[in-house]
Amino acid sequence: MKSTINISELYWRPHPKEPFILKDINCVLEQGNFYGIIGPNGSGKTTLVKNILRLIKADHGSIELNAINVHDYKRKDFAKSIGWVPQNTSLDSSFSVYDIVMMGRVPYQKRFADVSKEDDSIVLEAMKLTDCYSLREKEFSLLSGGEAQRVLAARAIAQDTSWLILDEPTSSLDVKHQIELMNSMVTLNQEKKRTILTVLHDINLASSYCSHIIMMKDGEIYSQGETEDVLTKENLRKVYKIHFDILINPHTGKKYYVPYT
Repeated sequence: MKSTINISELYWRPHPKEPFILKDINCVLEQGNFYGIIGPNGSGKTTLVKNILRLIKADHGSIELNAINVHDYKRKDFAKSIGWVPQNTSLDSSFSVYDIVMMGRVPYQKRFADVSKEDDSIVLEAMKLTDCYSLREKEFSLLSGGEAQRVLAARAIAQDTSWLILDEPTSSLDVKHQIELMNSMVTLNQEKKRTILTVLHDINLASSYCSHIIMMKDGEIYSQGETEDVLTKENLRKVYKIHFDILINPHTGKKYYVPYT
């Protein structure tokens, strides 16, 4: 049976007297797809991800992972199912990059046990996949924002989960590393059969890499489905309140979106 995340009638607000940030979210995420969550600032993208990750709890509705409410999972079991790359990379730590990435293996390690050969192999592979292997002995707190982002991606990959959730993973990366990170996600999705769910601001990255799109507006899902069906001129105009031309990238054959007023 395929793994699924089922979000049903989800509402969330920061305080009972404040308006809802998420309103009536209904969505079924299926194993094997590459999902992109897009939408303007303040549309609820990160808040939705935080609900899935149990970092906050909804006022109403439910999120189920494989027909079990996410809040009913034990912490270690949940950590073996979903990996996470946060948007904020400010981790004041004197640990080395290798140690940070090895933290992804904690759910599989017994208390006080030594690092196994398997753990070491998985960590090194994750660092190579995210181009941070050369940083392995460097102190994490001394890294640039882009370097730290790649290291946290490696940590999540080393967690070896079926689901991998990323919150704006390319925001602090230069163009080269944006492409390399997204290519590594495609490798994980297609070769390692991991399901990817990522928040993105760049519509063209979403178009180029995601098989499915969840488009949000004002705390609701405005449109969802296969990328071709969601990223239309009309949807983009209504959600972003700006016009778009759609071109074809001659190198990839993918659609390329050019905004204009």
